[in-house]
Amino acid sequence: MAGPRVVIIGAGVVGAALADEISARGWTEVTVVDQGPLPATGGSSSHAPGLVFQTNPSKTMTELARYTVEKFCSLDVDGSPCFLQVGGLEVATTPERLTELHRRHGWITAWGIEARLLSADECVEQHPLVNRDKVLGGLLVPTDGLAKAVLAVEAQIRRATERGVRFLARHEVLDVTQADGRVTGVLTDQGEIPADIVVCCAGIWGPKIARMVGMNLPLTPLAHQLAWTGPVPALAGQTEEAVRPILRHQDADLYYRDRFDGIGIGYYGHRPMPITADDILSVDEADGMPSVLKFTEEDFEDAWTETRSLLPATKEAKVEEGINGLFSFTTDGYPLLGESPDVKGFWVAEAVWVTHSAGVGRAVAEWLVDGYCSSFDLHECDVNRFEPHQLSPEYVLARDCQNFVEVYDILHPLQPSGKPRPIRTSPFHARQREHGAVFLEANGWERPQWYEANASLVEGRSIPTPNDWAARHWSPVVGAEAQATRETVAMYDMTALKRLEVTGPGAADFLERLVTSKVAKSVGSVTYTLLLDHDGGIRSDITVARLARDVFQVGANGNLDLDWFTRHLPADGTVQVRDITPGTCCIGLWGPLARKVLQPLTDEDFSNDGLKYFRAKRAHIGSVPVTAMRLSYVGELGWELYTTADLGQKLWDTLWAAAQPLGGVIAGRGAFNSLRLEKGYRSFGTDMTYEHDPYEAGVGFAVKLDKGDFIGKAALERRKAGVRRKLTCLTIDDPQSVVMGKEPVYDGERAVGYVTSAAYGYTIGKGIAYAWLPTESAVPGARLHIGYFDQRVEAVVAEEPLFDPTMSRLRG
Repeated sequence: MAGPRVVIIGAGVVGAALADEISARGWTEVTVVDQGPLPATGGSSSHAPGLVFQTNPSKTMTELARYTVEKFCSLDVDGSPCFLQVGGLEVATTPERLTELHRRHGWITAWGIEARLLSADECVEQHPLVNRDKVLGGLLVPTDGLAKAVLAVEAQIRRATERGVRFLARHEVLDVTQADGRVTGVLTDQGEIPADIVVCCAGIWGPKIARMVGMNLPLTPLAHQLAWTGPVPALAGQTEEAVRPILRHQDADLYYRDRFDGIGIGYYGHRPMPITADDILSVDEADGMPSVLKFTEEDFEDAWTETRSLLPATKEAKVEEGINGLFSFTTDGYPLLGESPDVKGFWVAEAVWVTHSAGVGRAVAEWLVDGYCSSFDLHECDVNRFEPHQLSPEYVLARDCQNFVEVYDILHPLQPSGKPRPIRTSPFHARQREHGAVFLEANGWERPQWYEANASLVEGRSIPTPNDWAARHWSPVVGAEAQATRETVAMYDMTALKRLEVTGPGAADFLERLVTSKVAKSVGSVTYTLLLDHDGGIRSDITVARLARDVFQVGANGNLDLDWFTRHLPADGTVQVRDITPGTCCIGLWGPLARKVLQPLTDEDFSNDGLKYFRAKRAHIGSVPVTAMRLSYVGELGWELYTTADLGQKLWDTLWAAAQPLGGVIAGRGAFNSLRLEKGYRSFGTDMTYEHDPYEAGVGFAVKLDKGDFIGKAALERRKAGVRRKLTCLTIDDPQSVVMGKEPVYDGERAVGYVTSAAYGYTIGKGIAYAWLPTESAVPGARLHIGYFDQRVEAVVAEEPLFDPTMSRLRG
């Protein structure tokens, strides 16, 4: 036996996959417990219909699914395959859905999986039961198919057992024991099992298990209807379980699969039917599986009507059985993976469907054994990504139900979020409403995208209107605000950005150990730097301002940065980290006239010599005390001005009164994004993630290998010479062809990369798209194409930055 003592709670597709993957990496002192029998334990895995569609707007989710397909294709139980690779077909019955299928084809192509767009006739060739008169076209992914979930569980149990893993059926977990903030074991109805690590893979029971260590898991079990027809005469004599592709009819929230001479019908179009983990019956209490609720025929009526329309052969059949099966939903649609922030050794791998199960098993196994995941970028899936309000019961229930309703909806990248809203408002909110702010949400904050009060700025300007898709949640005011920022001065609400305060006598040494640049510099210094994982991948890009000897302010990207800092705090108490975002606010004052606005309002010297670029100091702006940092993510002269929340509105009014006579404006996030792309500034989570290193991402300047040791340094030294891909700037001449992100990039007929961020550059008069490309394609002047719906948009690799390459405007 090797490795720490691990107890996995739950032997469904996730627990079995994790046991298999972790034992294959040499950890064999592993016990898996489940309240039900094996291999059909009674959870979601036991009734899952098994459809595996790999297409997803998330690269990570697609890669998790791809690994699941590859692994399941290699598994069998006594000759019975664990995966039936019949392909996956999505059909469109409306013009809007047909357009969406082109976008989905772009995603799957960008992520490197073969897919084909089909005509209506070709759809019928693939699935002869489909009504030719109803469909307009389709998307076929040949490697999709049917996962035999229970067989896959059994196959992985067998492999893990051969390596020494114990599987204990009929063991109900009563408690997770702990001491001194660390797990010590799992108490079951048949005794206690000692453990150094406990991984909760309990699925719909996950919130109940997590509460045993005081962890709030934002997961809701929701019932989802699945029905089976009796024999369909057109399928008479079919002896193979499945011969046709799995089928999605997303216009009606439906999917279908073969089952010999019958058809399985899954439906998302009914009302949300949430249940709490505490209300789910135990294995012994349930008549059948506890994850299966009684079928509500009235909720299925529309589904059956639509099914007989799309698949006319079913008119000669009947629905003979059905269930309301429970599945896990989360507030943002992503799994919940990682370690508890409060109890060491307690991990979760939750809200994972069969589609992604084996991939998650591998990811969590790597994370546990190696300390990081090398195969997948997990920043979207980390359980510690949530802000405190996102863990409230009201929020979790509302958003989880919303995700159920929208599971097959056509969602725009800027789609406004649903209830509850508003949740977080900056001190400037009242003033922004007065100016007709159009708000989108950012980490719960109401953040202006543009201001209708600036509509008069559009007159006389050349602001091209983009294509229909890009024009949603857009206004020509965005372009006017961007141009006005470059011409005069603009105020931006930057409150939504995460702010951390790091204090204490050990603060400087603590930060030096975590970041790639030297930050233990003079008081007043501001440093752009990176957080790396142990493999050299980028965890975040941050700014660190030294405001006093033992006081640093960190401009972070989100709660994962706070979690990373907290996990690395020294045990001696010499460093404290706290989130100061809720009690503070920030205005970005940027533009060539910014100094003319600010200097008359203060006795402090804000000249170029008085406060140099990337320096900070404390000052009073009128009667408001601020921390002023001279940095700008729009590429113009100016400052980020921070103050406490109670004084925020006063700061806004003071600056606005001074800016108006100079032609100043207030501007929103739409203009900000355009300006930052003109300047070539990266956005973590969009342009670069855990899977990229600094040299690939074009931020190698923020790495100082000649400083002391820092996390990821050794790995980075090995990776420096091996850059094979680059984050690359592309420009687009056609103003109508504004892309949105995640589109494939073609070099000839070959897809070679994908777009990350994109916007129209209102200063340079071109569309801008940043994309990950192989180095051989990322040559300035190279002509490429971006796949945008059913178009190929011409793009040219450009030198960056596109605006102010000499930095004269920033440093002036």
